[in-house]
Amino acid sequence: MRLFSFPHYKSFWRSSIAFAFFLTFLTLQTQSTPIPCNKDPYKELNLIPNKNGTVTRPNKPPESPPAPDPNLNTLVLSKDISINQSKGTWARVYLPRVALDHSSKLPLLVFYHGGGFIFLGAASTIFHNFCFNMANDVVAVIASIEYRLAPEHRLPAAYEDAVEALQWIKTNKDDWLTNYVDYSNVFLMGSSAGGNIAYNAGLRAATVDGTYNQIPKIKGLILVQPFFSGTQRTGSELRLENEPHLALCVNDALWELSLPVGVDRDHEYCNPTAGNGPKRLEIIKRRGWWVLVTGCGGDPLVDRQVQLVRLMQRKGVRVLGHFTPGDYHGVQDSDPLKARELYGVIKTFISALN
Repeated sequence: MRLFSFPHYKSFWRSSIAFAFFLTFLTLQTQSTPIPCNKDPYKELNLIPNKNGTVTRPNKPPESPPAPDPNLNTLVLSKDISINQSKGTWARVYLPRVALDHSSKLPLLVFYHGGGFIFLGAASTIFHNFCFNMANDVVAVIASIEYRLAPEHRLPAAYEDAVEALQWIKTNKDDWLTNYVDYSNVFLMGSSAGGNIAYNAGLRAATVDGTYNQIPKIKGLILVQPFFSGTQRTGSELRLENEPHLALCVNDALWELSLPVGVDRDHEYCNPTAGNGPKRLEIIKRRGWWVLVTGCGGDPLVDRQVQLVRLMQRKGVRVLGHFTPGDYHGVQDSDPLKARELYGVIKTFISALN
């Protein structure tokens, strides 16, 4: 049961921003009464809070090395390139092997990984595999960005790193980028917290003309289960309060650790529908970007994602939503079949805009 299907390809994608909200599995009720948390979110997250405001992460998730050697028998090459040594930021670039044998250049997806702003990185095996397969299936160059994590570096640090990465991409002379990337066909993409970063970094870069001129020409945003919240509870948050992949207590704790000290979840970084958030969407409309938002009915955040799509539509943004029933937050990171379905949606979205 999808919010959008793809029956008409280019004619449909270019001419229509009409919505058919055929989502009987969603409710958009809200509740302002706080729900008591009966769990220890730090224990759930396997974090040890420190007195100086940092956290200890006892278990480091597995990581994978890049594979830059073209002589290796691999469908996708990858290598790491430093962006800002003082910040420890860098990019892992993925190049489909087919690009070596074709003269036409490929789209570039600038990917920001998930992890609630607190965990994981561009080298994490879960995201290495995701980007490797996406580069192969979508046939695009992927630049997966390593950004600084909270609470050691609270927002907007990740947004600053994301914008700096875009400036770096435009000026970097690496041969994989200069030889194989179509710089007029660039998309900002992220999953979960990375979707939030793609959204806020895009707004940040597009707001100032000087900054906008220093980044590649952005064609659109691809927000996969973007991570947003707010002080009022939505219907899906209430219905899925104890969903094991993203319980409400855990969700709140991640925001408490990542937002600037002293603000609540209706800050514009967290809730794009509150405060000045709706007005900020005029920036996306003015730049002419297309936006793809994906989600699923089993994600506690799905109502917020649908609300964002509806708000964009009201503001005249060229936005497309793709929502499916069931599943859970981050399903594409652990289920290869769901990831492949997502790659198909992304490939269609990109192809329809060219």
